[in-house]
Amino acid sequence: MALQCGIVGLPNVGKSTLFNALTSAKALAANYPFATKEPNIGMITVPDERLDKLSELVQPEKVQPTTVEIVDIAGLIKGASKGEGLGNQFLANIREVDAIVHVVRCFVDDNVIHVDGNVDPVRDKDIIDTELILKDIESVEKRLDKQKKAAKGGDKLEGKRVEIIETMMAHLSDSKPARSLDLSEDGREMLSEMQLLTAKPIIYVCNVDEESVIDGNEHTKAFAKCIVGEDAEMILISAGIEADIAELETKEERMEFIEAMGLAEAGVNQVIRACYNILNLITYFTAGVKEVRAWTVLKGSTAPQAAGVIHTDFEKGFIRAEVIKYADYTEHGSESAVKTAGKQGIEGKEYIVTDGDIMHFRFNV
Repeated sequence: MALQCGIVGLPNVGKSTLFNALTSAKALAANYPFATKEPNIGMITVPDERLDKLSELVQPEKVQPTTVEIVDIAGLIKGASKGEGLGNQFLANIREVDAIVHVVRCFVDDNVIHVDGNVDPVRDKDIIDTELILKDIESVEKRLDKQKKAAKGGDKLEGKRVEIIETMMAHLSDSKPARSLDLSEDGREMLSEMQLLTAKPIIYVCNVDEESVIDGNEHTKAFAKCIVGEDAEMILISAGIEADIAELETKEERMEFIEAMGLAEAGVNQVIRACYNILNLITYFTAGVKEVRAWTVLKGSTAPQAAGVIHTDFEKGFIRAEVIKYADYTEHGSESAVKTAGKQGIEGKEYIVTDGDIMHFRFNV
């Protein structure tokens, strides 16, 4: 499952610094692979202590974590919705990602010029929101014209669609993002089809100075108030600290530095996990002497759907899934011990995968 999170923000907010730190994050987990596909795209691993623990117990030949693509999207300025600056490129790139990481500047530094003269993260957010909403209004207007023509014959279904699109238009015209729309199931389906920019799930990363990374500051407090009700996650991070961490040679040095700063973990780990969680994803594992691997599925996936992530034949010919809960595996220490304790479950096609399941699939094609 190829997942992309796009980093957006105004110029000089720390967006590229965060991207560089994210793409170096693999050193915090020494056995994890990493590959840079293009100068502005990085394939990064999702930190998961459960994978480390399973690897410790199984001692496999290979360990394979799950991954997310991070895209450093071109900076945005006022007028982007009309093509100003790199607006067209920005909007095309953001349309392709699954979720948005919006970096806002919450630090004061006279050596780093702000494009609008002073630090105000609420205003900066409004600039980007406005440009994205304006582009969405343009898209909705076009769809509404087509839908009205389709509804001229009196078809009730087409007429209902007109009402849904008009609701979208009113919401956007009130300067509200599409993601905050309260729609019926039919409305949500239409919203998904339209691929509106402001419908994408979002994580706000407040880039702060070192002293504010734990408790925040006046700027982060003001920003937190402005996103109330938006169903978005907010993370405090110091891109400067993350850049320093990324420069250290070993995992041990990095962990010592993180502890010295009073942090529980690197901020980039929080961002990576947030990208994963906001897309409503969970992880299941396969564990054997050849490989211990993390697999990504949507929350609510059935056992056959989870099997299909490995190979389509696994889903087509699904017979059953042998399932061990992570807590049982770590308690008993091995698959055989779990079986002896009677803790392995045999599940059929209706089984809903839960986060952390260790699974083995039986199939026949």
